[in-house]
Amino acid sequence: MLLDFEKPIKELEDKLLEMKRLAAERSGVDFTELIAAFEQKVTDLKKDTFKNLTRWQKVQLARHGDRPYTMDYIERICTEFIELHGDRNVADDKAMIGGLARIGEQSFMVIGHQKGRNTKERQMRNFGMPNPEGYRKALRLMKLAEKFDVPVVTFIDTPGAYPGIEAEERGQGEAIARNLREMAVLKVPVICIIIGEGASGGALGIAVGDRVLMLENTWYSVISPESCSSILWRSWDYKEQAAEALKLTAEDMHGFGLVDGIIEEPLGGAHRDYGAMAAIIKERILSEVATLKAMTAAERIKTRIDKFSNMGEYAS
Repeated sequence: MLLDFEKPIKELEDKLLEMKRLAAERSGVDFTELIAAFEQKVTDLKKDTFKNLTRWQKVQLARHGDRPYTMDYIERICTEFIELHGDRNVADDKAMIGGLARIGEQSFMVIGHQKGRNTKERQMRNFGMPNPEGYRKALRLMKLAEKFDVPVVTFIDTPGAYPGIEAEERGQGEAIARNLREMAVLKVPVICIIIGEGASGGALGIAVGDRVLMLENTWYSVISPESCSSILWRSWDYKEQAAEALKLTAEDMHGFGLVDGIIEEPLGGAHRDYGAMAAIIKERILSEVATLKAMTAAERIKTRIDKFSNMGEYAS
């Protein structure tokens, strides 16, 4: 998958590869300086392109088909992972995964939305849109983590909770609301990381934590640009204007005080280097959990509740 603003970069990279191929074939000619200059040109173009992305382009990047999903990070960050299934009530929601994991020398409960790479996987994962049983499974695992004094890490990447009639019949709103309440008072450290799309209550249902972090090229908002456009303009054609108005990027959210930090991505985006992105996230998780474990459970809960209670403004 190649986004429009990535095409000039890809063209230069292809020329660089061709130059390296010629250099390998013609051993008598020194291409070293030329290759170095071309590599610098590619790097400069990447920096210039990704420094000046519009909000809509960042939304596109967050949805990139090659972007790492929750399981991609689990495979690279965790030395052990035991997936746990089911909400013990209705079903096992494949759009929400979770289980016990080991990161470094520390045990964690890792939970996250999971999308699919191909049509079959996307159908199985319901395009990363959980049903109520997905949120109930997540809560079950969080309470299990609390029982065994294990920190919780959540990975958020969803276009929203599943909006189907059957999901509403099984209590979609209640399931998300219960998660918000219970996560606010979990006794263990909770670290939430938005790795792609963070849409509405579908994201918030596993995003109440001591630390809420966003990857550099992700978005977090009450509504997607397309849905916002369809409501305000009765058309999806104004999605770019909607993205600008929503101010949904990591920089916007951090500036508003709605998230606690931004995790820098490898140049060109997380999809360019899974290993490097996973290493950065792993280091941040271990750093944050060390800080949080130095606090008592009561201190963490009070700070967490105060943080979310102080969000927003109102006029009487």
